[in-house]
Amino acid sequence: MRTVTVSGRTLRVAVRRGEDDVPPLLLMNGIGASLEVLQPFVDALDRRRTVIRFDVPGVGGSPRPVVPYVLATLTPVVAGMLSQLGHDEPVDVLGLSWGGALAQHFAVQHRRRCRRLVLAATGTGSLMVPAHPRVLARMLTPRRHRDPEYAREVAGTLYGGTVRSDPAMAARVLHSASRLGPRRGYYYQLAASTGWSSLPFLRLIRQPTLVVAGDDDPIVPVVNARIMARLIPDAQLHLYAGGHLALVTEAHELAPVIERFLD
Repeated sequence: MRTVTVSGRTLRVAVRRGEDDVPPLLLMNGIGASLEVLQPFVDALDRRRTVIRFDVPGVGGSPRPVVPYVLATLTPVVAGMLSQLGHDEPVDVLGLSWGGALAQHFAVQHRRRCRRLVLAATGTGSLMVPAHPRVLARMLTPRRHRDPEYAREVAGTLYGGTVRSDPAMAARVLHSASRLGPRRGYYYQLAASTGWSSLPFLRLIRQPTLVVAGDDDPIVPVVNARIMARLIPDAQLHLYAGGHLALVTEAHELAPVIERFLD
């Protein structure tokens, strides 16, 4: 665990060191979630693989930014972070939910830094088949990250999959080890992708891409994954039975799928 400052923005970073002959994997997290939330997935990955995680500005352990940011200004910060960590060679990139938008932008804006791309439980931004308005309304507040009881209350409706029958699982995933940043950090992150869409430039994503989506994801309806897999030139689609948090809650099922694609 360390902090890295690039272009005036400071990020809290975690690196699990692996072997040099395996390309590193850079993880980009969902909105409002600190890097600890991804720990079950990291634990399920082969120990030979170096894994890099970070908190976006104002989330988790990264200090609140002085000025807001957008995806186009955050991706150069991520590229600079990789350089400071000694990773100037191409890395594999996995983006989950909001992080999938950042990953798509990174793959186009810094294509020489990205070897392979995994897009999990994510969509194309403002131009996509939207979630139900009730789900979208609950995404406008960070309360589910800050209130375990509320997280249990909305888990099934919001995340789908196995948390429908075990709502406490969502609370455990989001609260057991997560580190909270200032509320404003959540709203900065939400605003960073407002009005953004990858739909016009999906064909510019030239990296081999794996689109991973659940058949019971209320936040990102599965039809969006089908659209992305069709429009990205070198993409394959993996559908699983589950919801929005399956990369974490069913990590041991999805990690091998992702490992095979990366290898």
